[in-house]
Amino acid sequence: MTSTFSGDREDISIDVYVNNVMGTEIASKLSGYFVIQGNRTFRFRAIAFGRIGGHNISLSISKKTLEDIKKMQIDPEWVELKVQRKLIEGDISITDSKEQKHKSN
Repeated sequence: MTSTFSGDREDISIDVYVNNVMGTEIASKLSGYFVIQGNRTFRFRAIAFGRIGGHNISLSISKKTLEDIKKMQIDPEWVELKVQRKLIEGDISITDSKEQKHKSN
């Protein structure tokens, strides 16, 4: 099956920023935003689990955000997986929500 989205995914940069973390030893609620190609910012929420079965993230991105990503000719499912992987691997920046410099959608 061929993708309807053009371009090489490796050329697409995604940076993930976490504004808020609340939780326990078993699970944490996260909120933040991710930036695609350094100029488009999108919010997310997530629940991080880290005990039974290893680390896992339940990522929540709004339908409107996914539609906006699709309009950019980027596969929204790939973006979700990329953000989820960055959260699991710790490839993120922790920031104060007041420091957010990009406009959120």
